Formats: sequence, C-alpha cells, structure tokens
Amino acid sequence: MSILGSVLYGLANLLHPRMLWLMVWPMLVALAIWGIAAIALWTRMAVWLAELLRHWLEPAAGFVRFDFGNATLIAANVALFLLFVPLVYLTALFILGVFGMQKMVDYVAQRSFPALQRRHGGSVAGSVWNGVASVAGMLLLFVVPLPLWLLPPLWPLIPLAIFSWVNQRLLRFDALGEHADADEMTRIFRQRRGALLVLGLLLALLAYVPFVGFIGPVVFGLAFIRYLLGALQELRENPTLAR
Repeated sequence: MSILGSVLYGLANLLHPRMLWLMVWPMLVALAIWGIAAIALWTRMAVWLAELLRHWLEPAAGFVRFDFGNATLIAANVALFLLFVPLVYLTALFILGVFGMQKMVDYVAQRSFPALQRRHGGSVAGSVWNGVASVAGMLLLFVVPLPLWLLPPLWPLIPLAIFSWVNQRLLRFDALGEHADADEMTRIFRQRRGALLVLGLLLALLAYVPFVGFIGPVVFGLAFIRYLLGALQELRENPTLAR
C-alpha cells in the first residue's frame, strides 16, 4: 500500500471503538505532563535561552549597534513553542507504544493480514532499547546543528527534520516487531527508509494543526502498521525483494 493509502487507512479506522479511547487518553496525559512543565518553567527557559542567543549574536554583529533584547526573547519563545508541540506528540507516542501499539497491531493484522505469520523479531527489551535510542538520537540531532538555530528561516525546518526521524524510529519497531523476524525488520527498514521518513514528516506537520493534530498519534500509528505489514507481506511473497 502507498503512503497516502496507509494514511487514509488510518483515518478510515480512527472511529472504531477500539481506537477512540487510544486516541484520547495518551494525548491528554502528554498534554497534562508538558502543560505542568510549561507553567513551571516556560518563563525561566525563555529568559535563559534569550540571554544565550544574545551572547551569541552580539559578538557576531561586530560594530553594528543593535539591541538584541526583544528580538532574542521573541526568538526564544518561538523556539520553545516549536519544541513544545512535538514533545507532547512524542510523549503521546511513547505512551501509545507502551500501552496501545500491540492492540493496534492486532486490530490491523486481524482485519487486513489474518494469514501473515508472526515471527516475533521484536521484544519488550528491543522496544525499550528502540525508545532509548530514539531519544538519544533526538538529543544528538538537536545539539549537532546548534549554530543553525541562529538562522530564523531554519527555526521551523530543524524541528521538522528531527521529529520526522524520531517519529518513524519510534513507530516502526513496534509496528513490525510482532510479525517480522530480525532480518526482515532490518531489510524493510533499509528498503523503505524514504517512505518511513515521509510518514514521520507528515506526523510532525500534523502536530502543529490545531485540533486535527489531536488524532495524529493513532492515525499514524495505524498508518505505520498498515504500511509496514503490507511491506512485509510483499517481501514474503516476492523473496527476490529481500536482496
């Protein structure tokens, strides 16, 4: 199934009773966690980040006299917002992965792939390690391009690129781990890397759409499962694709 077909599949199955509760409670918990953190820390973080930006920009301005105070404070608040929204999403994805992904995999498999053999290439330990590796990779990807954060046109693009990678990294393992063996998972992740990144990007973009973004984790959880199980079925039906 194509990327678009997988997303439409997710939308078409969103209102099934088994999916409705999974759509609501992980996002509510994530919003509560980060909402409390924002109330407690936002102002201090914005001031700290604005001061950091000012210290970077003033030497770079050389002899040009310019008051960076207000500009850096605005930039700091924009940067925090651009980080806040996907962090809520990532937290919801973590919760969904722990408490709901298996139910979603079973739902998709029963409806669309009842004959697909389960080879259990994933595990609880593997899922935990995948989550840890995703978070570590995200932190590294935030640190490496740090100088680029000084360029305002890149402010929305850097988080989108980072969270596109993190989204697909988080969802792909649990979507495929029940049915594929380890070798099949490696091959599919390599062969379908571009498509998975596109799905991750679409989820990252949807996070910024008011109200509509609320349904994103479940829609794209279903989309990832449908796309990857379809890829696995295709791989098994056409063994030459494994090379």
